Amino acid sequence: MTLAQLKLVVHHVLRFNRGMLDFSVLNSSFANPTWISVVYAFLLSFILGVVLALLYVKTFKGLSYSLNFLHCLVILPIVIAIAMQSIGDNVARGIGMIGALSLLRFRTNVKDPRDMFFIFAALTIGLASGVHAYGIAILGTVCFVIALLVLHKSPFVAGPQFDGLVRFNLPRSPEEQRAVEDILQSQCRHFALATIRELAQGERLDYSYQIRLKSSATSADLIGELGQVSALRGLNFMNQESVIEV
Repeated sequence: MTLAQLKLVVHHVLRFNRGMLDFSVLNSSFANPTWISVVYAFLLSFILGVVLALLYVKTFKGLSYSLNFLHCLVILPIVIAIAMQSIGDNVARGIGMIGALSLLRFRTNVKDPRDMFFIFAALTIGLASGVHAYGIAILGTVCFVIALLVLHKSPFVAGPQFDGLVRFNLPRSPEEQRAVEDILQSQCRHFALATIRELAQGERLDYSYQIRLKSSATSADLIGELGQVSALRGLNFMNQESVIEV
């Protein structure tokens, strides 16, 4: 082998090694991360957090959603990734982080279990990105998105939902109740008596019905029909989705 050929081989080996070093940036160890791997972790946390926020908006069924909660879904993975990068493999840092977090008191109640799952998803994305498990973070987010979209589009998971709650009071008379139920039968796909209680020392009864309107009927039609019953008082219709806090 001539000197020129040897130089050419060395050149190709060094070029290959530089390429391997560039590729290994993403596979740097958790204990000794490089600056570029840290940037990748934060950038991936941000992108996947935005995906979670968009998915939350896409599958939300209430009247309105909280912008602060959306910001939490985007920022929380970045914060967790920062914490994991700071702790690394150091046990003392982990204990110190737990002690610092124990000083905080989170008093915000999560009333919807669905919101809790989104919070846990944001936490796990931040954890996976912080320990440089980029493939797990991406694949886990894709699986979460697909599962939630399937549940959102599948009709069987919704169950027997009701459109709203109708409340009124009538004299204590089976005929009056039967007349009202005939109207509900004509306007509703199905209905169920939710509560009943006495009013005016037992002379009148207060009824609450959960209803599911027919596709051809509207809430205004139902209110108009019930309003024609002369003995009916205190008519009130509450949309089922209005109970969601805005």
